[in-house]
Amino acid sequence: MFVKSAMIPKHKCFVVQEGDSVEKALKVLEEHSIDGVPVLSDDKYLGVVTRHHIYKKYFHSNLDKDSFVKETKVEDIALYNEKLLVGDEIFEKTLLELKDFPILSVVNEDNLFMGIVTRYDIVAQFQSAFGMNQEGVRISFTSVETEGRIARLGDIIQQYHESVISLVTFDESDKLLRRIVMKIEKKDNIDKFIKKLEKSGFRVLHIQED
Repeated sequence: MFVKSAMIPKHKCFVVQEGDSVEKALKVLEEHSIDGVPVLSDDKYLGVVTRHHIYKKYFHSNLDKDSFVKETKVEDIALYNEKLLVGDEIFEKTLLELKDFPILSVVNEDNLFMGIVTRYDIVAQFQSAFGMNQEGVRISFTSVETEGRIARLGDIIQQYHESVISLVTFDESDKLLRRIVMKIEKKDNIDKFIKKLEKSGFRVLHIQED
C-alpha cells in the first residue's frame, strides 16, 4: 500500500498561510484538536508548525505571551520543510518518519502542497492490516523458510474454506524460519484446521480469539 492511499487531500486539510500569526495557528490547532498544521505560500509548502514547537519558540523568545502570539508569523517558525512525501512511498516506511512528527506533508514535483499523512492514519492502516477491527481467531505459527511454504498454506486455507481476515509474515531469516500471524473468521472446524497446519510442518505458537 502506498502513502497516497492514506493521504488526506488538501481540500480536507487545515492549513495556515505564511503571513498568518502564531495566534491564528494556535486557533486552528485548538478548534480542530490537531497537533500540527502545514504552512503554505499560496499552494507552495513551506513547513509545519506544531504545538510543541510553538511553546518551545515562545520559551526562548524573551517576549510576553500576547506579543509572541500576535507578532510572530508562522513562516518565521515553520520547520520540517525537508520532511516531505511524494505519495508513492510504501506506507510502512512512513511509520518511522512519523515517530517524531505528528504529520508529514505530501507535495508534487513543484513543491506544491497535495495533502498530509498523519500518525493516526498510518497506525489505523496497520490496525487494518492486522485485522484488529474485525472479530476472529488469531493464529501465530512458524514455518521453515523454504520455497513453496506460503503456497502450501494457501492450499490448506482453501481446503478448509477458511475466510482470512489478515495475514502478515515476519522475516526470521537468521533462524531460517518465517513467523506468520493469520487471523481467520471463527468456524467450527478450527481444531481440524490447526491440526492440518501442524501435520503440514507449520509449528503453531499461539491461538487467540479476539
